[in-house]
Amino acid sequence: MPGTDYTLVIGDKNLSSWSLRPWLAMKYAGIPFAEERIRLRQPESKAAILRHSPSGKVPALKTNGLVVFDSLAILEYLAERHPEFALWPREPEARARARAIAAEMHSGFATLRNEMPMDLLAHLPSPSIGDELEHDIRRIVGIWRETRARHAGDGPFLFGAFSNADAMFAPVATRFRTYGVDLSRFGDDGSAAGYVRTILALPEMAEWTEGAEAELRERMSA
Repeated sequence: MPGTDYTLVIGDKNLSSWSLRPWLAMKYAGIPFAEERIRLRQPESKAAILRHSPSGKVPALKTNGLVVFDSLAILEYLAERHPEFALWPREPEARARARAIAAEMHSGFATLRNEMPMDLLAHLPSPSIGDELEHDIRRIVGIWRETRARHAGDGPFLFGAFSNADAMFAPVATRFRTYGVDLSRFGDDGSAAGYVRTILALPEMAEWTEGAEAELRERMSA
C-alpha cells in the first residue's frame, strides 16, 4: 500500500486471534497499513513467519526497519506513536484499568484458548464446561459487566470509546458466537451479551470475516 509506514504480517483470518487484535485496532483507528498474510498450520509456515518475525509467531508489525512482534506490544507501540487516536483511554484511572484487563487477556484464560479455539466461520457445539473453563468465562463476563457498568454512558465499548482493550477481547466475542455460549449461565445481566453484539456488528469485523471467507474459497479452489 503506497504511502504507509506499516506492514502487518498476520495469519489466517479464520484462526489467528492474535492477528485480529492489532489489525482491528489499526482498521478502527484508520491507521493505514499493508497486510501480508501467512497461511498457518502448513509445513512451511514457521519458516515463512521467521522471515518476518524473530519470535516465529504472528502478528508482526514492520515499520521503518523495526519489527514489533506480539499483539499487545504492537498495540502499545501504536498507542504511543499515534496519541491522536486515544487507543488507550485518556483518563488515567480508566487507562490503568484498560491496560490491566488487556494484560490479563494477554497472559490468562488458557483453558478458554485451548478448549474453545478461534474458528471464526464455524458454528460448533459448546465443549463440556468444567470448572476451569467456567472460571474463565465467568471472569470475562465479570470484566465486561463491571467495565460496561462504569462507562455505559460514554459509548458502546468497554471504556465508552473503542480502545486497545476492545481489540484484545474481540476474538473472545467470536469464540462465544462460534460455540454458542449462553452468557446468562455465567452471571451475565445482558451487558456482556450486548457487548458481544457490539463487537460483532463492527464494519471492521465484517471486513475481517469477508477476508476469512475469501481465504476459504482460495483453499477450496486450490
